[in-house]
Amino acid sequence: MRRIVIWLASTVTVVVLLFGYRTSTNGTSVSAESSVVIPSTAAAAPTSAPSGSSSSGTSSAGGSTSSGSTSSSSTPSRSPGSSSSSTATHTGSVVQTRWGPVQVQVTVTGGTISAVDVLQYPQGNGEGQQINAYALPILVQETLSAQSANIDMVSGATVTSDGYVESLQAALDEAGI
Repeated sequence: MRRIVIWLASTVTVVVLLFGYRTSTNGTSVSAESSVVIPSTAAAAPTSAPSGSSSSGTSSAGGSTSSGSTSSSSTPSRSPGSSSSSTATHTGSVVQTRWGPVQVQVTVTGGTISAVDVLQYPQGNGEGQQINAYALPILVQETLSAQSANIDMVSGATVTSDGYVESLQAALDEAGI
């Protein structure tokens, strides 16, 4: 009988410890006010023009809905989806993820995506900053190559990838691409 009591107490202790374990290294929560623009070291290469890509794709990432603030266009143009050489910038909605907000801005030139800037991304701790410094340039390059929101996720940055695609889709919907 004594062994059963000790075993039960040990099991309860282990379960309590497992549920009480925090995965964050700094113990603080991330709020929308603590987000900043992506540093130039992680965004320098991906924000350049696409290499020879002139095909215009359509988005097939159906089911994405925007949540958060509304989108806005900051550079006027005649028709964002036209084939003229006009340039327009479209900002996607702020997507609240488990680790923090994600917001994407696209620049459309002549009906193709010429640049992508990540305005907000999760930065709750050092590990998250390292993951996003690796993942965001890949997501931007995938967007420039695909010319749509139909891109592959980055392994290890699934939450940020999901938020990125959702905000990107909102910006592309606004652009008419």
